[in-house]
Amino acid sequence: MGGESPTIHPDERMKQAATDRAISDLLADLSDAVRLRMLSILEREELSVGEVAQVVQLPQSTVSRHLKTLSEGGWLRRRSAGPATLYRLSLDELEPAARDLWLAVRQQAEALAGAEEDRRRLGSVLAKRREDSIAFFGKLAGEWDELRQELFGTTFTADALLSLVPGEWVVADLGCGTGNAAEHIAPYVEHVIAVDQSEAMLEAARKRLRGAENVEYRVGTLEALPLPDESVDAATCLLVLHHVEDPLRVLREMRRVLRTYRGGGLAVIVDMVAHDRAEYREQLGHRHLGFDQREMERMLREAGFGRIRVRELPASPSGKGPGLFVAIARVE
Repeated sequence: MGGESPTIHPDERMKQAATDRAISDLLADLSDAVRLRMLSILEREELSVGEVAQVVQLPQSTVSRHLKTLSEGGWLRRRSAGPATLYRLSLDELEPAARDLWLAVRQQAEALAGAEEDRRRLGSVLAKRREDSIAFFGKLAGEWDELRQELFGTTFTADALLSLVPGEWVVADLGCGTGNAAEHIAPYVEHVIAVDQSEAMLEAARKRLRGAENVEYRVGTLEALPLPDESVDAATCLLVLHHVEDPLRVLREMRRVLRTYRGGGLAVIVDMVAHDRAEYREQLGHRHLGFDQREMERMLREAGFGRIRVRELPASPSGKGPGLFVAIARVE
């Protein structure tokens, strides 16, 4: 009959009731002016309970109770940071109904009595947080390296800085030995050519770098490199020069195989500084007792390099041998 109300299915009535309860709960969460002020500042910054208490000037127990209500209502994102719990209102993470409701009341929340003072105190709280951070690192300055090493190990700095090497480079590892240098550089460049006169050394390098598909191995001497002219962007020669009879000849070969386009033409040499341990000649087969800075600079210039820089490397506490230097030079 025309006067009867339409019949509503029980499931639909339950859904409508759930929706009504959800909206009523959201409105209840926003019915308190303190909670509105909290949401206003937590949309601006992620804060701990204690920091929120400083901003709104209320006891921490009261603030905790309000934050619990807002968290359980889905208004705030929580995360742990050490012993503290941090809270943040992230607009993009709110449910659609909550998001629309907050957008509707946000302007009024920012105009509430005390809200302007909240924003001023928020600035002070953040400034104190920065001061506390500076004080923390100042207190730890003497122990910072040990702390980082304990947390992250000792190799991440060198590994990260290798990312500065252009990824399209071809690098020659001259006198590669068992592949220590090639192992470090291969993940960061297009191709590595490992050169050594010893088949046994190359075999050890192959085993060490198995799985590295961008490493190629060539047998050859450093005085007559098995590489075409201008075929590599960079060449390394690590703890090798003191073994060869004529270091200048090796440097000239390095100059020959380096190309200057693509920003390349870089030679990197690591060797011993001049020393007086004559027993190394017989015991270790050394031809030279290291090189002093002027001697290395002279040889690099005669080989055709420019922009030469030679510097002594910091001594390792566990090292028992002579000091080391690194020489970096570019093709002129």
